[in-house]
Parts: sequence; structure tokens; C-alpha cells
Amino acid sequence: MITLHEVELPLLSSGEPVTFLHLSDLHIAPWQKRKLDDLRELSTYEVDFTIVTGDFLAHRDSAPLVFDALSGLLTRPGAFVFGSNDYYAPKLKNPLSYLFPDKGVRKLGDELPWRELRDGLASCGWIDLNQSKVLVDIKGHAIELRGTDDAHLNRDDYSLVAGAKDARAELSIGVTHAPYMRVFNAMAADGVDLIFAGHTHGGQVRLPLPSVMGGSRALTTNCDLPTWRSRGLTVEDGKPWLHISAGIGTSPYAPFRVGTRAEASLVNLVSVNS
Repeated sequence: MITLHEVELPLLSSGEPVTFLHLSDLHIAPWQKRKLDDLRELSTYEVDFTIVTGDFLAHRDSAPLVFDALSGLLTRPGAFVFGSNDYYAPKLKNPLSYLFPDKGVRKLGDELPWRELRDGLASCGWIDLNQSKVLVDIKGHAIELRGTDDAHLNRDDYSLVAGAKDARAELSIGVTHAPYMRVFNAMAADGVDLIFAGHTHGGQVRLPLPSVMGGSRALTTNCDLPTWRSRGLTVEDGKPWLHISAGIGTSPYAPFRVGTRAEASLVNLVSVNS
């Protein structure tokens, strides 16, 4: 079952609110009938724009399943970036390895049909934000979107989308899969207002600490993002808002979550005067 989280941010100067549906880390495989049914139900939500921050796939036969499960959302505006599991199938590895420093070594499976996935999403009108920057109109708001390819595989090249916010834009939104600090800091330096990312699975396994101790705590983010920012909406003074989706799926080789449920998020942008 997919838990729906809803947050509100006063980032618009005026006008109608804008609702983003943020999805991430679907990790779809052909045998996951329940997950596919749950994803189809997301199209019942009234949203203005969908952003998917990567890792759609977990199997070479999954691209058609993605198109079917998201078919209701694909009739409406959206954008996407890719994660490592859109390019390569997952491989079995020791789950404890996530708790140790990342030395940049990746165990990659067979190449997945990412081109088919990209072309299918684009044919439905969704915007490919991998190394791309665009200006879109959403309910009368000029919103800049800039995205990077997957930083976990070092496919990101922020220089291709770098620069100050478009002068015509009311706000600027950054989109990336893995929230490595090099991407976050580069977007922050350019004045991006809000960043969407995934990859962390919310830690996937969280320590069940009581609320007086800050609540449950992630053991890892699988990147260099601090663990306190492993899911949800966070901000530091003078920096962009960061919204991390804990995601919907997991690797088929680690099909469990502890203390962090599969989730989708509604991010409601409202006027600063509302």
C-alpha cells in the first residue's frame, strides 16, 4: 500500500496554488501486481504536474508495465529524470555494504531498456529533464525546471543546466535522482528555490527512536546527504527547500522496508500571502 504525504510551501508570488505529485523509486518488476494496482490509483488525485525522480525499472520487461501503471498520469503534464536502476538491473549484494563509506564502486547488472522508457514517456508529453532546463507554464505560473542525470553513476553534468534563474520564471525547481551534495550545492548557488529527489528510500531501514529523541532515524542515505534529510521536506537557512521522496519500491534483492513505508507525495505550492 502506498502512503500519501501532503505538504504545503508558500513559494508563489500570487495566483492559484499548484499541486505537484512527486513519485520516486518505483523499481517495477513484472510480478508486482499489487504495486501496479496501487500506482494506477494515483491518477485519481487532482494534481497539476507529476515529477518522477528516477528508478522506474527493476527488470528488463518493466517498461510497458510503467506505461500502463502510470497511464492516467501520463495524460497530464509531467517530467522525469533517471536513476541507476533505469540504466542497469540490480544485482545481489550484501545489504550491510550500504552502512560503509561509498567508494564509488558499483555492481551493475544487465543494461535495461532506458531508451524505450525515455521515448515512451516523452511521447506522452512528459519532459525529459536529464541534463535539461525548460520553462513551463502551470496554471499561469512561469516555472523553471532544471534536472540532472543520475549522480550515483556519475552521469550528472550540472554545467549543462547551470546559471541563474530564468528572468521570466516565478520560481526555479531542481530535479535529480540521487541527492548528492555536489548537485544540491550547485543548484543552491544558482538560486534554485526547491529541489525534488529520491534514491534514499527514506533510509529503507530506520531506527525506531521515540519522538522525544527526534523520532525514527535513517541509518543511511546511500549518498553523501546527511541522514536527517533522508525523506520529506527539509531546509537550511539560505538554501533551497529539499523534498526527498522515500519512494515506492525497493531492489528485488532487498524487498523490505523498516520504519519507512512506500510513499507518494503531494507538494502544494501556494502564494506567500495565502
